[in-house]
Amino acid sequence: MTADVRYPTSSRTLDNGLRVVVSPTPGLGVVAVNLWYDVGSRHEEPHRQGFAHLFEHLMFQGSRHVKSGDHFALLQGRGASLNATTSFDSTNYFESMPAGVLDLALWLEADRMAYLDDVLTQQNFDNQVDVVAQERSQRMDNVPYGTVFEKALPLIFDPEHPYGHLPIGNMQHLADATLAEVSAFHARHYMPNTAVLSIVGDVEDSAAFAKADMYFGHIDSGEAPKRELPPALPPVGEVRRANFVEDVPAPAVWLASRLPVDAPDSRELAAVELASSIVGDGETSRFHRRLVRQDELALTAGMGINPLIAGNSLGLGSVRALPDRDLDEVVATVEEVLETFAADGPTEGELAVARAQAERDWLDDMGTAAGRADAISGCAMLFDDPEALNLRLPLLRSITAAEVQEATQVWLLPALKAQVRITPSGRARDADPLSAAVADGAGVS
Repeated sequence: MTADVRYPTSSRTLDNGLRVVVSPTPGLGVVAVNLWYDVGSRHEEPHRQGFAHLFEHLMFQGSRHVKSGDHFALLQGRGASLNATTSFDSTNYFESMPAGVLDLALWLEADRMAYLDDVLTQQNFDNQVDVVAQERSQRMDNVPYGTVFEKALPLIFDPEHPYGHLPIGNMQHLADATLAEVSAFHARHYMPNTAVLSIVGDVEDSAAFAKADMYFGHIDSGEAPKRELPPALPPVGEVRRANFVEDVPAPAVWLASRLPVDAPDSRELAAVELASSIVGDGETSRFHRRLVRQDELALTAGMGINPLIAGNSLGLGSVRALPDRDLDEVVATVEEVLETFAADGPTEGELAVARAQAERDWLDDMGTAAGRADAISGCAMLFDDPEALNLRLPLLRSITAAEVQEATQVWLLPALKAQVRITPSGRARDADPLSAAVADGAGVS
């Protein structure tokens, strides 16, 4: 049995509503700053998809006392690493640095929280829209299978659902946006009382809280937007499929699924996670052993989940077939693997390995100040409890084989009903041509 691991935290809310969480590791020599904002793609207006991600870029373009590009230059020049991410549920900004650089990092974060609007210009805005367009082109539009996630979402969520579009955004929406709309978005979502600041590493509690108050305490709080979460949706019940012919090297299929909502004590989602790991994570998984090694149908095969809080999480399995293999045969084999697992459940060894992999991944993340700061901010923002990260290991260790089997039956098997299939255009005439888009609500590529 692995020893119990707990990470202590101390929390305080400033007068302006900023939640500050500190987790000291004396003598580490490194400190991490992590700032989560309660704004992701699910909070965007339907006609302005991509604003949350756009702000991930704009926040590095300077503020009242910081020149464009200096946020990176000032910190990296002092040995720090930093970046930002945008997800369905939130946007977060993070720095990891020598402990002596903490004041600079906090001052920079506070300045752009309070004064970004001072330097928002049409030129800055247009430049960053171009950067986002280039990012989409490089990561999605000009990459084989790059838009498949976008194709899969309509099979499990309606366009009006908070998770009905990707964080990358809609390029036309961004091109049509005005500078006034951009400024209003910052004012509405970037304020102390919509954020969580975590400080982790070589710092004392009292000193960290004092610094947070010194740099952020003067920023006025606004009226935080009301957050209403949609009700949970059941697993996909009807067949929803989208077929595409594209310039790709081999046929491939993706299986999309609605999953249980994320929560620190969600046994259902933890069981789904372990089931997905056994079925589709790595070279020891059932998918890889059957489809890649035994039957030699595929180059790769896997399954993963994206934990989310607005009613449902989502899952996506994928199989990239060998060029000369038929997707019907591939899907039939996937179905056989899933149905066998649902009927028999995991072996004792499979469950032990899946637990060990999940524990290792979590401990690896918690082993760095940056990883722990991100987890603490996430738990505070999404679950209103920074200590929720300490529930992770006990939960994983308590999930039974019966729960994993039930999760497969209830949540993973329905993924077979929501499929995206992509066939290479070069061989489309030789083997079962597929229409450009055939599905309930599926878009064209």
